[in-house]
Amino acid sequence: MDPDSKALIKELKDAGLSDQAIRAAWPSWWDDDAASSPSARAELRFSLSRKLGLSPQSLLGERVEFVWQDDARFKNLTAGDAFQRGALASFGVAVGRLLLRATPDVRPLGGIAASALRAAVLSNRRVVDLVGLLSACWGLGVPVVHLRVFPLRAKSMRAMVVEVDGRHAVLLGRDAVYPAPIAFTLAHEIGHAALGHVGGGKALVDVGDPSFGGEDREEREADAYGLELLTGSAEPPITTNTDNFSARGLAQACIEAGPPRGIEPGTLALCVGYLRRDWITANAALRHVYGERKPVWREVNALADRELRWQELGEESTHYLRTVMGADASSENGRIPARHARGAPARLSTRKSHDRKGRPAAGRPFVLRGRRCSRLVVTLTNRTFSHDQQTRVPGGIA
Repeated sequence: MDPDSKALIKELKDAGLSDQAIRAAWPSWWDDDAASSPSARAELRFSLSRKLGLSPQSLLGERVEFVWQDDARFKNLTAGDAFQRGALASFGVAVGRLLLRATPDVRPLGGIAASALRAAVLSNRRVVDLVGLLSACWGLGVPVVHLRVFPLRAKSMRAMVVEVDGRHAVLLGRDAVYPAPIAFTLAHEIGHAALGHVGGGKALVDVGDPSFGGEDREEREADAYGLELLTGSAEPPITTNTDNFSARGLAQACIEAGPPRGIEPGTLALCVGYLRRDWITANAALRHVYGERKPVWREVNALADRELRWQELGEESTHYLRTVMGADASSENGRIPARHARGAPARLSTRKSHDRKGRPAAGRPFVLRGRRCSRLVVTLTNRTFSHDQQTRVPGGIA
């Protein structure tokens, strides 16, 4: 590599950007011949600036400056210097702007009530699950992708909402092998956008993994919105008939209790885990709900790959965005393969709740530590479940 390129890479690294982000943003047309051309060297800097959210002038000999450093708000951030904040915010805003360029403008997400969005999802699906949330977002013109390239060496972003001219894009950063945790994260970020928390800024960044009921008012509001969207109530009235149950027993009870009320079983299991402060059992229950571990990001980005209007982006921007989304360079046309490592389709679904004769598939007593226990029953009262009370959605949401 020529000395000028090496110096530029060092400058970007010194600003806090990761090798991964720099490699993804580095244009594919760059070679030794381009390195000898002054105009090509200038275009290299402008290309990197557009993709990473940098000031072009700062790459022409001055200190690296992040364009949107002061326009992002950070939630649950315990530490981090200004350069790290700037790298994270500017990278996310730059990616979000690309996504919105390739997504039709349908209607703003701001102001949509959780109950209305829930009713819209339930008009086409039995439960509000991750697939339903993703479909609703894309139907409203809100792109959602799962980042596979991160601007910082240490991956710390849970999710980000980017706002451009009243429109929103959601960037997920949290990894999971089951859909329910990502559904919670996405519902939370939808809450931030719908409730106007991004404000006059360009982005809102959720860092870390806060618990429900934190001290931040906007976080509590987004939590409440997300819970109402997923369950029909900002405070789901959930009770259990016993304190002694296994992960398998919890999964079986949630498979039976959740779908009749429009609640995805994995979501209900995590709600029980939160209420009882027993995340170990709740997370273990997900294995019995879904049956198999699969990288959720692949399905999220496979849907994005199908929904985005790639023709609206140039070749270089398309290559960069697909790299950020984890496109397999060896796959046909560089598309996101919706398959996990073993090659089976990564369908985001749950196990069947009933057998062929209509009987509950999870009706046997379960065993806890070698002794037979009474069968767990998860109960939800009839109050506050909005999808039972509201069938028409205001504002033409479909």
